[in-house]
Amino acid sequence: MPAYEPEITSAKNARVRHAAALRDRRAREDAGLTLVDGVRELERALAGGARPAEVFADLSRLDAHGRDLLALARERGALVLPTAGPALDRLAYGDRSEGVVASIRMPDVSLDALRLPPDPLIVVLEGVEKPGNLGAVIRSADGAGVDAVIAADPRTDLFNPNAIRASLGAIFAVPLAQGTSAEVQAWLARRGIEVVTARVDAPEAYTDADLSGPVAIVLGSEAEGLSDRWPSPPARPVRLPMRGVGDSLNVSIAAAVLVYEAQRQRGAG
Repeated sequence: MPAYEPEITSAKNARVRHAAALRDRRAREDAGLTLVDGVRELERALAGGARPAEVFADLSRLDAHGRDLLALARERGALVLPTAGPALDRLAYGDRSEGVVASIRMPDVSLDALRLPPDPLIVVLEGVEKPGNLGAVIRSADGAGVDAVIAADPRTDLFNPNAIRASLGAIFAVPLAQGTSAEVQAWLARRGIEVVTARVDAPEAYTDADLSGPVAIVLGSEAEGLSDRWPSPPARPVRLPMRGVGDSLNVSIAAAVLVYEAQRQRGAG
């Protein structure tokens, strides 16, 4: 068994306090770090190339697979810190604690860092503010094989710990970027990527639109919908028919419907 640091049990421990501060967006941005809570989430972070800084782990709760994961984190340069009791409780999110919380270095999310295949399928989220919805969209994007998710004028940081948790770690498998709406539009235009916007009043149903080429599907925020910063033309608006009393779907559900339709048209299995 590899040797570890002495076990941390106090919630006042300096390393615990510094890691707990990463719950705050400003602290995450200043440190360039975020929190990953859970065995599956950490496993997917490491599989996606994330660089861990520290891993707080309750060794008594980990099976052989969990301990192998700690060994991999150490190989990647992480300091593994046995942690239990109030100390781990201070770091874990909610009642789903699995005994592992890690701080990882956030990857580059600039538009220029994105690498896309020919005829890419992209999801653009404008003004998304709820980390849970962001994570759910990314989870759907991963399931459908979307090539990238871009946040335009985001109101939450892409690697908010709650977004990581809501994506079940898929956030580390989908290429991500962010920028202003103007920057994203210019970036898409330079690459000849068609913009399709989801609007409740669009004249064309999403099933009638051609989504088989290089396309970016743009959805608006939960509260306000898509802004007029995405005019048509040049964007092509489409609607999801609403047959009940509601006038729209949750943004994560709308994104899932649209990207799976796009992949159906592309002949994806």
